[in-house]
Amino acid sequence: MENIMLPSSAKILDIIHETTAEYTFRVAYDQPIRHGQFFQLSIPKVGEAPISVSAKGDGWIEFTIRKVGRLTEGLFGLQPGHTIFLRGPYGNYFPLESFDNKALVVIAGGTGMAAVRSLLRHYADNRADIRDVYLIAGFKDINSVLFTQDLQRFRETFNTIATLDHMTVPGFSTGLVTEHIPSIPFAELGEYNVVIVGPPLMMRFASEACIQNGADPDNMWLSFERKMSCAVGKCGHCKINETYVCLEGPIFRYTQAQELLD
Repeated sequence: MENIMLPSSAKILDIIHETTAEYTFRVAYDQPIRHGQFFQLSIPKVGEAPISVSAKGDGWIEFTIRKVGRLTEGLFGLQPGHTIFLRGPYGNYFPLESFDNKALVVIAGGTGMAAVRSLLRHYADNRADIRDVYLIAGFKDINSVLFTQDLQRFRETFNTIATLDHMTVPGFSTGLVTEHIPSIPFAELGEYNVVIVGPPLMMRFASEACIQNGADPDNMWLSFERKMSCAVGKCGHCKINETYVCLEGPIFRYTQAQELLD
C-alpha cells in the first residue's frame, strides 16, 4: 500500500528571485499535475508546508514561495542542484472542462497570482480553448510585482489590468483590485467563470464586488491555501465548520466558499 505521508526527493533545477521576499523554485518532476493542486514541501529536521504549483512544464514544476517562517527561511538558503522533498500532488483543481469555450475572469491579489499562474499560462498557450480572459492582478507596490515576463505576456494576450494598491507607476493602474471589478462587463460575457485568489479579506470583498457588479455566484471559484497543514485530513488544522480544506479543496465554488471565508 502506498504511504501517502512519505515524501520523495526532488532536485532543484533553478531559483528565480521574483522579489526580495518571493522566490520561484523550479524542481524536477515528471508526473501528472492539474492546475490548482498543491504539494507539501519539506526539509528534513526543519519542517514542511503546503505550496501551490505556480507553473509546470516538461520534466519540471515550479513553486513560488514567500519567506515567512522557518521552512521558507531554510528553502531560501538552498541553491540549484540541492534536494528538497515533496509529497503530493494533493487537492482538487480548477475545472477546465467547465472553463473551456467560455469567458474567464481571474482576480488575483499578491502571492495569489502563484495559484492561478499555471492556469493563465495554459490558456495563453491554448488561446482557442477559451473565448476570452479578463485578468485583474493586484500587488501592494512595484517591489511586490511577481512574474513580470508572464504579466507582460498576459497583457498582450488577455484583457489585463495590473494594479498597485497605493502607488502610481507607468504601466500600472492604481487601487485595490475591488476598485477595478466594475470594469468587467459580466452582462456581456455570455457563459463565463470567475476565479478569485488572494488573502481571505481580499477574496471576501472581491467576491462581493463581483456579485454587486452582476456576477453569478454559481460561476465563481475561490482557492484556499490558508490553514492547511497535513494535506490528508488527519490533523484537523484546516477544518472550517465541517469542511476539511485540504480534502475538499483547495478549489471551492463560491456558494460553498462563502461559508469558509473569514
